[in-house]
Amino acid sequence: MLRIVKMLLILSVAAWALIGALGNVIDWGGTTGAVAAATSMSTFDTVPASARATSNPAVILIGALLITTFKIGVGALCLLGAWRMWDARRGDAADFARAKSLALTGCGVAMFMLFAGWIVIAETWFELWRSPVLLDPVLGSAFRYGGFIAVIALFVGAREE
Repeated sequence: MLRIVKMLLILSVAAWALIGALGNVIDWGGTTGAVAAATSMSTFDTVPASARATSNPAVILIGALLITTFKIGVGALCLLGAWRMWDARRGDAADFARAKSLALTGCGVAMFMLFAGWIVIAETWFELWRSPVLLDPVLGSAFRYGGFIAVIALFVGAREE
């Protein structure tokens, strides 16, 4: 039963990623708007770091494409990982542990995307932490998603007897 729970958790990460990617594509204006709000630094008063601000359409497009592409990759890795876990569910612990590698890679890619994209780039470089408008909805969500995905990865990656 524990193996089934682990697969369901990985499938939930896949669902988060693929539903998010679909939303990014369907609401492309919202996706590029979120990236533009972060890179333009327009949601808070001018500070010394404001020289880093950019409204360059290429930067915004690359950011939006990277977010969407990473989510699709996470979804695919987690789906394939869950499929392998399903195939190995009746095997021994070593077989099941090997089957988890793609799923755990998907979780790792998700944590990288959230941390590098929103914490390192948006919060640190573009000082999004200064924005009362975006602090909780954007950075709070990124931290919440990353935290849940990290806990899921730790739980799924735990060794079995």
